[in-house]
Amino acid sequence: MHHLSAAYWNQRYENGHTPWDIGYASPPLLEYLNQLKNKQIRILIPGAGHAYEAAYLHQNGFEQVWVCDWAPAAFDHLLSHCPGFPQERLLVSDFFALDMVFDLVLEQTFFCAINREQRQAYARQAARLLRGGGRLAGVLFAEEFEQAGPPFGGTATEYQECFDPHFEILAMEPCRHSIRPRAGRELFVEMRAR
Repeated sequence: MHHLSAAYWNQRYENGHTPWDIGYASPPLLEYLNQLKNKQIRILIPGAGHAYEAAYLHQNGFEQVWVCDWAPAAFDHLLSHCPGFPQERLLVSDFFALDMVFDLVLEQTFFCAINREQRQAYARQAARLLRGGGRLAGVLFAEEFEQAGPPFGGTATEYQECFDPHFEILAMEPCRHSIRPRAGRELFVEMRAR
């Protein structure tokens, strides 16, 4: 699907056409983030969009948080609601072109927004960006969708096949704290880079 370009996503943010945006940090991710003890870990949130989780982390003392999105308009919300967020940590870039090292890749809606053909490349790139033993954690949809995406759904079996070559899967289970419209339709995942 060639239309999933930087211009396409930027226009959606400029027009406010972001129906996936719940308006605050995802409860399943907050549950995970609240368990993190080391506030010095390097965290990447790819396809961060309005980056509610990045604002939450920054406001709670995590100093090494980067957000990546190739739509510059996506970051307007973050900067207006969290003006102290370091501008040098806003990566207006293609996730697949990043060449950095992190301890944690936090997944929230990016995997389901890319073309399905890119999922293996996503798993490879996420593992490459993580230092040995680094983790990928976040939320994936737990079902296929009838309509054409984005977002694109998927199944646990598909995800296991995609990530297993690059990660040890530590958790892939139904989310306990999904918002009501997504209850029973999301998986929480945590994986360790091989």
